[in-house]
Amino acid sequence: MGLLSALRRPPHERAGFILYGAAVAAARAPFFYADLGVRDSVEGRLDLIHLHAALLVRRLRRDADKRGPALAQAVFDAMFSDMDVNLRELGVSDLVVGKRVRGLWEAFHGRAIVYEAALDADDDAAMAIALARNVWREDAASPAAKRLARIASAQAKHLQSQEFATLLAGQVQFLAPDALGHAA
Repeated sequence: MGLLSALRRPPHERAGFILYGAAVAAARAPFFYADLGVRDSVEGRLDLIHLHAALLVRRLRRDADKRGPALAQAVFDAMFSDMDVNLRELGVSDLVVGKRVRGLWEAFHGRAIVYEAALDADDDAAMAIALARNVWREDAASPAAKRLARIASAQAKHLQSQEFATLLAGQVQFLAPDALGHAA
């Protein structure tokens, strides 16, 4: 049974979990909380995980390799599998987990669309406004939101420069935000 279920796993599942783990690690950089003032809370960390995962999924989905969208889906699936597990560990009842995961999916999807549009337009101002609203719950872009927008733009360009074969192998490199944040 174990071998058969392993054979039926999606082909990019392992790489998806590893790539998602790298996005989570990047989102946990102390710089975001200490220097930019992102709330060091479940919500604040989730906001940054959403940002980093959205940047990664965007990169993968747009790759010329036909496996890009499948790998992007594997990252997405890993993220929501992790969120399901975390909600259960936090004591959320089985009856509520599905609704909470759906709400998280809707939040991620909406943010990813807005972030992608800002990145596609190379519009740091629009990205800063979206980040101010989503990360700091503010209507106007603060200096911290503007810095995070420039960091996100630099991360998106850096992710785009990475070879698909490397990403397919579950290897991704995010830039250190403190170096970007001080220059931004």
